[in-house]
Amino acid sequence: MTSAIDNESLLEAEAWQLLEKSIIYYQGKPIGTVAAHDPESDALNYDQCFLRDFVASALVFLMHGKAEIVRNFLIETLKLQSHDKQMDCFEPGAGLMPASFKVHFNGNEEFLVADFGEQAIARVPPVDSCMWWIILLRAYEKATGDLSLARQPDFQAGIKLILDLCLVHRFSLYPTMLVPDGAFMIDRRMGVYEHPLEIQVLFYASLRAASELLLPDGDDSYFGKVNRRLGSLKYHISNYYWLDLKRVGDIYRYKGNEFGKEIANKFNIQSESIPNWLTEWLPESGGYLAGNLGPGRMDFRFFTLGNLMSILASLASEAESQRIMNLFAQRWQDLIGSMPVKICFPALEGLEWKIVTGCDSKNSPWSYHNGGNWPVLLWFFTAAALKTDRTELAQAAIAIAERRLFKDKFPEYYDGHNGRLIGKEARIYQTWSIAGLLAAKQLLANPEYLELISFPEGLEGPGCSL
Repeated sequence: MTSAIDNESLLEAEAWQLLEKSIIYYQGKPIGTVAAHDPESDALNYDQCFLRDFVASALVFLMHGKAEIVRNFLIETLKLQSHDKQMDCFEPGAGLMPASFKVHFNGNEEFLVADFGEQAIARVPPVDSCMWWIILLRAYEKATGDLSLARQPDFQAGIKLILDLCLVHRFSLYPTMLVPDGAFMIDRRMGVYEHPLEIQVLFYASLRAASELLLPDGDDSYFGKVNRRLGSLKYHISNYYWLDLKRVGDIYRYKGNEFGKEIANKFNIQSESIPNWLTEWLPESGGYLAGNLGPGRMDFRFFTLGNLMSILASLASEAESQRIMNLFAQRWQDLIGSMPVKICFPALEGLEWKIVTGCDSKNSPWSYHNGGNWPVLLWFFTAAALKTDRTELAQAAIAIAERRLFKDKFPEYYDGHNGRLIGKEARIYQTWSIAGLLAAKQLLANPEYLELISFPEGLEGPGCSL
């Protein structure tokens, strides 16, 4: 027994060494972590610090009392925030945070160069970076008790710029955010344009974080905007995105082309669009939030990050959260398999894969973002399991991950129906795979850290219906 504990401690120490090796320094201070340290592959942009990737590393540092790197990251990325008034050709709009940044040298001078998507594959701007920044700022404040940072005028202005960007009026009747394909973690064409679940949940969580971080500004106009959108967004997601067998049965019996306010099929979803796999796959006690919803369109795929974050943000109710975890428990091989956790289910295949992904070879069926398994999602799964008192699920998932991650050198992702193969193009020593395991183990050992990333029930403003 002692040797097993010693071996576990040695492995955890090894992971810590790998995480510390990934740290980027700027002007002598730690500022972030590189995406990967793969000696066998070209660096491409994996030698940069991605804002979404750093969240996992930041939580690990905060849990271990190493807050300086997180503070430096928040300060320096705020300086990189765009302050232009509007999107114009290839210039980022005001409030947008970069997808990534890198330290460049000019002689003895150091400076940061940010990528807002102008160098990214397909040139897609990062929709999620600014939301993760606000969520991380709240986590820093909760971990350290440092209330002064977020209250500095430049931080308050930065939060308001993000809110201005996200709350802007659009050609839409919905409270959800309209975004392009490939603008967040699923960074390639995968049919996740319009109103993808992940962005709506991150939007909701960032609004909740902003409501805690903002100082009263006289007329409290931002508080009013935030609270109104919170209530409307929760109402919309809860009423129209939720899927269980009863809800699927309702959709199956929908009438099409209805007009007026008091109708059941508000989005004109055709019953023929319900995929054949769904009714057999969805268990009686399970449920989840659909991947997307828009005019005449419901994406019935299960997207993991959006569903797990909906539990942490209390966007899903307590009963819904239990049903989401029931789905994981009863469809374990599909969603956990040989490496936690599958990013979406099922994969797009055949002609559908060709049309939706544009024949993207990296997103071939059951690979990368098209049904691949991503170790970084382990910490989200652990946090959601703890929040729903399903600790046994977290323990089982962590045990599976530990058996392979060290041996496989912490790949970026895994391929196959059950995640048995290291991803065909996966980088090894991927930093957020390392941090995902460390964060999951820390959460399991110290459940009080859950408050860094979760939100209590309630506190939303009034809802509205379409």
